[in-house]
Amino acid sequence: MNTRPGGTSSSNPDEVAISDEIEVDTGLRRRWLYLLPAIFITYSLAYVDRANFGFGIAAGLGTTLHIGAKNASLLAGLFFLGYFSSQIPGTILADKFSIGKAVFVALVAWGSFAALTGVIQKFWLLALDRLLLGVAEGLVFPVMLLLLSRWFTRSERSRANTILILANPVTVLWMSTITGYFIDRLGWQRTFIAEGLPTIAWAVLWILIVRDRPSKAKWLGPLAGEELERRLAEEQTRIPPVPSAGKIWFRSDVLLLSAQYFCWSLAVYGFVLWLPTIVRRGTTVSMTRIGLLTALPYVAAIVLMLLAATIGDKTRRLRSVVWPFLLVSGMALFGSFHFAQRSFVLAFVCLVLAGGCMYAPYGPFFAIVPERVPRNATAEAMALINSCGALGGFFGSYLVGLLQAVTGNAKAGYLLMSSALIVAAILMLFLPDMPQADSTIV
Repeated sequence: MNTRPGGTSSSNPDEVAISDEIEVDTGLRRRWLYLLPAIFITYSLAYVDRANFGFGIAAGLGTTLHIGAKNASLLAGLFFLGYFSSQIPGTILADKFSIGKAVFVALVAWGSFAALTGVIQKFWLLALDRLLLGVAEGLVFPVMLLLLSRWFTRSERSRANTILILANPVTVLWMSTITGYFIDRLGWQRTFIAEGLPTIAWAVLWILIVRDRPSKAKWLGPLAGEELERRLAEEQTRIPPVPSAGKIWFRSDVLLLSAQYFCWSLAVYGFVLWLPTIVRRGTTVSMTRIGLLTALPYVAAIVLMLLAATIGDKTRRLRSVVWPFLLVSGMALFGSFHFAQRSFVLAFVCLVLAGGCMYAPYGPFFAIVPERVPRNATAEAMALINSCGALGGFFGSYLVGLLQAVTGNAKAGYLLMSSALIVAAILMLFLPDMPQADSTIV
């Protein structure tokens, strides 16, 4: 007689095996229904509090607070200095203690700092607030990727990563529409408060749903949790070990990925934070319509991200999925540079293409790290790569805004972002292929 978890038993081994298989499959499907929506919402809230600052600048934040264009660029960039500073220590501590609890604390902190952005009247306090907002949000993205590496196998990871990162363009898509509408009716200050407070409420739901490992999640089921951890452990046997986690920071492929992500993020965050201002300078419509226009690149991003993730998981040729999209994005931004003073319509079409391709390969890119780096060093590798991305975000948000302030137009910013994306694409070509893992692991 076979006894199953929960005390039930059956005298037919085949029936038990079939029942167990059904239970495991059902449990594993719940990851996509329980865990991923929670992760998606969390990162979505982080992106609201990160990207709406660009709308505040376009809506007159500088005029209201008597802040010049260069100081507005500094405020945009300070977020990323804070974001950079907490990446490595925050990720390592979360890995050592608890990812779920670390994200809970971060949610409460960044929701509070984001709401205060609409309250503070003095420049130095706003600068400190933006810096601390970056510190609070800094650990979220790398620890989310780390969490997904503990919950999804290599054949699922591009799609799982993409659902996480889809929160970025999806959020900017609806935020572009809603934030522009709110600013027209409430003003930018009340809008910041209204968009910051929901994060604090969400923290409670997060801590109730999310667990660090499959074996700790009651909603997954014991059989599914054990089977998933077995599959993940088997995958680890196929990755060359690293004797000391800190040594991963000096490995050539991790350093190359870090440099590549710096260039990529420089372009992305320059694009996200300054797109509303770029669009406003090219047209004379209301903030609501500017919000609708700036949403279009993110519609393209959603479609292309899903396409790239599917190709990445099916072919397992992750590097070959990443670089072509980045190259096209860089060339499209160069097209915007060329058309900026000639035709707003053509320049904006190039911006839509650039935005879509810029986001498309995120899922496959972040699936590369767990395939190259063993579990004992994954947190350190993710933290280094993301901290370099945060540093790129600082330079992108600050320099694109500064170039606009100095030159009086967006052309120089287009050229900077275009060059950074083309360099990012070229760097990916130097990443060596990894041996293909056994396709029987699913």
